[in-house]
Amino acid sequence: MIKHEDSLKHIGVKRRSGRYPWGSGKDGYQRGPSLRGTIKELRKQGLSEADIAKGMGMSTTEMRKKVSLERIEYRNADYTLAYRLREKGLSDTQIGERMGRNESSIRSLLNPVAKERSDITHITASILKDSVAEKSYIDVGKGVEILMGVSSTKLGNSVQALKEEGYTIHYLKVPQPGTGKDTSLKVLAGPGVTFAEVYANRDNIKLVEDYSNDGGRTWRGLQPITVISSDRVHIRYAEDGGADNDGVIELRHDVPDLSLDSKRYAQVRISVDGTHYLKGMAIYSDNIPNGKDIVYNTNKDSSKSKEEVFKKYESDADNPFGSTIRQKIYFDADGNEKVSALNIVGSKPPYGEEGSWKEWSNSLSSQFLSKQNASLAKKQLSLDKLIKENEFDEIMSLTNPAIRKKLLKTFSDDADKSAEDLKAAALPRQANHVIFPIKSMKENEVYAPNYLDNEPVVLIRHPHGGIFEIPELTVNNRNPEARKLLGNAEDAIGINPKVALKLSGADFDGDTVLVIPNSSGAIKSKPALKSLMEFEHRLEYKKYEGMPVLKEGTKQIKMGDISNLITDMTIKGAPINEVVRAVKHSMVVIDSVKHELNYKQSYLDNGIAALKKTYQGKADAGAATLISRASSQKRINEIDDARSKVDPVTGRKIYFETGATTVQRRKLSDGTYETVYNKDGSPKIIKKQTISTKMREETNAFKLSSGTKMEAVYAEYANNMKDMANKARLAMVKTKSIIYSPSANKVYKQEVDVLRSKLSLAERNAPMERQALLLANKVIRTKRADNPGLTPKALKKIRGQVLQESRLRMNAKKPSIEISDREWDAIQAGAISNNMLVRILENTNLKSLKQRATPRSSKILTPAKLARARSLAELGNTQSEIAAVLGVSVSTLSNNLK
Repeated sequence: MIKHEDSLKHIGVKRRSGRYPWGSGKDGYQRGPSLRGTIKELRKQGLSEADIAKGMGMSTTEMRKKVSLERIEYRNADYTLAYRLREKGLSDTQIGERMGRNESSIRSLLNPVAKERSDITHITASILKDSVAEKSYIDVGKGVEILMGVSSTKLGNSVQALKEEGYTIHYLKVPQPGTGKDTSLKVLAGPGVTFAEVYANRDNIKLVEDYSNDGGRTWRGLQPITVISSDRVHIRYAEDGGADNDGVIELRHDVPDLSLDSKRYAQVRISVDGTHYLKGMAIYSDNIPNGKDIVYNTNKDSSKSKEEVFKKYESDADNPFGSTIRQKIYFDADGNEKVSALNIVGSKPPYGEEGSWKEWSNSLSSQFLSKQNASLAKKQLSLDKLIKENEFDEIMSLTNPAIRKKLLKTFSDDADKSAEDLKAAALPRQANHVIFPIKSMKENEVYAPNYLDNEPVVLIRHPHGGIFEIPELTVNNRNPEARKLLGNAEDAIGINPKVALKLSGADFDGDTVLVIPNSSGAIKSKPALKSLMEFEHRLEYKKYEGMPVLKEGTKQIKMGDISNLITDMTIKGAPINEVVRAVKHSMVVIDSVKHELNYKQSYLDNGIAALKKTYQGKADAGAATLISRASSQKRINEIDDARSKVDPVTGRKIYFETGATTVQRRKLSDGTYETVYNKDGSPKIIKKQTISTKMREETNAFKLSSGTKMEAVYAEYANNMKDMANKARLAMVKTKSIIYSPSANKVYKQEVDVLRSKLSLAERNAPMERQALLLANKVIRTKRADNPGLTPKALKKIRGQVLQESRLRMNAKKPSIEISDREWDAIQAGAISNNMLVRILENTNLKSLKQRATPRSSKILTPAKLARARSLAELGNTQSEIAAVLGVSVSTLSNNLK
């Protein structure tokens, strides 16, 4: 119905039968009120498109699709008539006279190419209809049109045509594993299908392309795992030197299926006999017995069988190693492609191989820095703040508003995260390294080819109980054994096996340490405590007959609890003998599941309840200082992040609750759940909640502090980060979009076309990514159902593994758009719309674009950078360190300071 000037006009349905169902002549809809004819008449009366659509009870988009469909119907009807007349022998001129058209329009109408183009919508709709008949639920969201080779308009019209026939459209969201965010889906289903049915069968939503659910492969393995025979493995037991090298897997040189290629070492998993596997750091060796290809070092004695020495397959048949792995490919003597027996730990190259550890984050954790002195913590946190301020200034100097806006959003999110993580700036030349045992090294030395001979360094392992677990060693790069084994290793060091004992009981199956030069003595350490080195917790707290073994989920909770206690005790200045009690208990807890230890007796023997009462307030208390409270969980009502806004005054995020509800359940002692009921017998309904952190929800970090000097340092830093995030958000909302220039679009037409093509290729990944999410969520739900006792940590690990491998299965690879100089000129000139630029920014390397958009650096420092340089100097940083932070040369810095 259309209401106009208090009168009503009924829009009827045009009769689609008879010789001329749509009329004839130049105006094909002259005989009746077609949709196009009606819209044309209403526009003559002064109504806008939006008013007309509203009066018809539809959106403008839906109205346009209906008009498009009607136009196609008209053309098809005209084509049918013209074709029949030609079949009767009439010429194009005669047909034109009969239909009230000129000869050229008849030729165009009967052109096969034009006919095919007009049929695309019907053909596409037919393909979709067949797909629904076969698969029931079809993804028709963003990017599907690219996969199908049609325009988004044609796909939209096709979907609309099916909707006219009674097919249903549903919009739903699926969670992104590990992020807490959702991905939206637009789903086409058959007539009469409800949203509830689609949601219940969301795992079965498919693309038009035929994707097999298994293809003869497992859910998560792209290719079958290569299994080797245990006959190829020599076990080096503890009494033969295996204990000192526990975790090291030695490989024979020049064995194709065990090749590390150009790398010296890698963290691997190797399947043995199809039931067990080897876990550790693989490295080449010349000490391999004849007839064997591998030496597996173990701390177990020779009374143990190979089945007891090797790791048993995990219960998860899809992932028997319990780790995210990637497979290596090699070619045999005949040139055939084969899957290597070496499964590298890590989702993508170069993770798990030489060179990857140096890429790890070099920031200083609060777990380490809070155990040092407050002055060092303040220096490094202040340095981190200045680095971020410098980054903010650089973003604000960007010449392209869209890029500036995008980077401000990322910056604000990162600053908020920094307030939670409490990580400080790195010390000079610190880096992560994987450790290897070198028996000939002295206990006070380290082979570290990335550091200077005779230079003192400290090794930091996470977690550690105190500075008595931080060894300080002298670099010795002349050791022959180490030089032969590691050479000029990119990110590995060699230590005496006994040093590992001081490193919180580290082993050599891939454990890493942070190496920090310490010539200045800034990092404080103490000799290893004899009472801890001699503490045989696995013997002292062995399981007694009938003792219930701690479950993995409970162990993780108790480990977090004792770790928080150690942190709180250290910050509050507990004497070393009391800290040792807590550290001993932590050693028992961490091995309580694997070695079935009596953690309850350890709790009593070490007086943990008394320590908690003294340093956390009561025996059953939790985190008691800002350092331990910052990342502690806090439950909040579920929020809709997509609706979040920015407060125009403070810059803080304004969140909106979803209002979603759920039935309340309580966890039982056996790990299962039961519904909570009201007095009237009805299930108790509560607001759906999600997990946040205490620091994220707190506007003033000082409220989380117990009042110590160290906490004040961190509280000030956290508040600075929150303020910086708010400042960035305010700048973001004030940044205007880029102005589109039609004239620039013409000048740079070729570049715009190339950019559009690149964007289309990148966005083509979206449907595959949605399929990967659907597949991943199905696997995750199955894993959770099969393993109800999964810990949050274990579940997080599974989510990462499943999503990565689901992406591989679905070929969900997001290509990055590379922008040429000429294309960048087009962007700067406004040759593309802001919407297109935003989409490009979602699919390109922002770091390189940031460099393009940054004005050429001047040799004159801005007042803000100059003030920052002086602040860094007051903190004791050298000119080279300050120059690195500000991104200028030492000479430029020196000239400006003068």
